[in-house]
Formats: sequence, C-alpha cells, structure tokens
Amino acid sequence: MIIYGKQIVLYVLEKHPHLIEEIFLSKEIDSKLFTRFAKLDKKIYKVDNQKAQALAKGGNHQGFILKLTHAEYTDIKEFKKMNFILVLDGVTDVGNIGAIARTAYSLGIEGLIAADIKTVNDSGILRTSSGALLDLPFSIHPRSVDLASELIDAGFTLIGATTDGIDLKKYGKIEKSDKVALFLGSEGTGISPKVAKKLDLKVAIAMEHEFDSLNVSVAAGILIYNLKR
Repeated sequence: MIIYGKQIVLYVLEKHPHLIEEIFLSKEIDSKLFTRFAKLDKKIYKVDNQKAQALAKGGNHQGFILKLTHAEYTDIKEFKKMNFILVLDGVTDVGNIGAIARTAYSLGIEGLIAADIKTVNDSGILRTSSGALLDLPFSIHPRSVDLASELIDAGFTLIGATTDGIDLKKYGKIEKSDKVALFLGSEGTGISPKVAKKLDLKVAIAMEHEFDSLNVSVAAGILIYNLKR
C-alpha cells in the first residue's frame, strides 16, 4: 500500500514504524528526520519528481512517500465485543470515510464498519483519515442488512440517522455500558429501507433553516458528540 504526504508519513513514522516497507523521498530533508528513517533499516530511495508523481498517482506527495505493509481488517467478531460502533451503510466516497474515521477515533468510537460495499481504497482512506484508520478498528461488510441482524443478535441497540427521526436533543446520553451501533447512510440515498426497518431508534439533527443537506462526515461528528456528551 502506498501513502504520501508529509503529515501522514510523519504520523506513520511516529506511531506505526513497523508497517513501513520502503521509503521514497523526492527532496532533501532535515538530517535528524533522515536519521529517523535510516534507523528503520528499510530501503530509502531518492527519486525525481516524475517518479514521485507516478507513485502518488498525481497526488500532492510533498516529497514524502511510503510503501506500507497492508493493514488487516478487524474481524467482525471483535466488533461484537465493543460498546459503541459506527456503521456506514453504502457510503463509498474515500474522503467521507476517511474524515468520518478521523472524527470517530477522536470522539471515542470503538470501531468503524463500511457496509454494503465489497472493496475500498485503503490507502486513500488512510490518507484522508490523517492516519486515524491505523488506530481505529475497521472492516468492511458486503450486506448492511445482514450486518444489522448480526449486531441485533449480539445485543446491540441500532440507532440510525434518518430524515424522519426524532430530534437528537430529545434523546438521552449513551452510557459506557450500552451496546450501540450508530448507522449512517450515504448523502444520496440515506440508510437502506431494509436496514431502516431494523432500527430501534431513528434520530435526526434539527436544522435552524430549511436546509437538510449536511455532509455525512459533518453529520457523523454532530451525532457522535451529542450521543456521547
């Protein structure tokens, strides 16, 4: 897996150096930083900008590129042991999933599952999450409705964000001992009808104006914060 950009590269160097397989640098860097890379005892390649652009597939690499060992997805069984997890129903945008992972990790969500999709761009999500995806248990599931049933059997209360849900302010705080799975749908279609039928509670974010189009990553932050506070 290739990642690029100074911020994410330095995060991996600091927090997860064991994942680094190869290092690619397209500009001169501070001697202390180079020494930190050298201590990993991994191959360091000095490449020109054309090669760097090819590795980053045209992305803004800022001169820093890493090849990482592919991180394994967390087994679904492990999520069933958690108390507060987040499930994305049909959300496919790399930027949104990454931003949600970053917010979820920051606000204390224990695990994130991207459901109703078969594959994701792992390196893209890792980059847009600013590295949070390496510290937050993550997996994918091909069918969100089946996942919902599995979570119900595991004792979870299913809460979903829907346009016809109750005002979030009217719902009480989630306690640490509660087992809750918060479902968020895509901006275009929302939570699938089959999953919506399995929800124990539907919640919504009250708007001050007649404008009901929040970005799903923004909505995730508002919902998580208010449910946990």
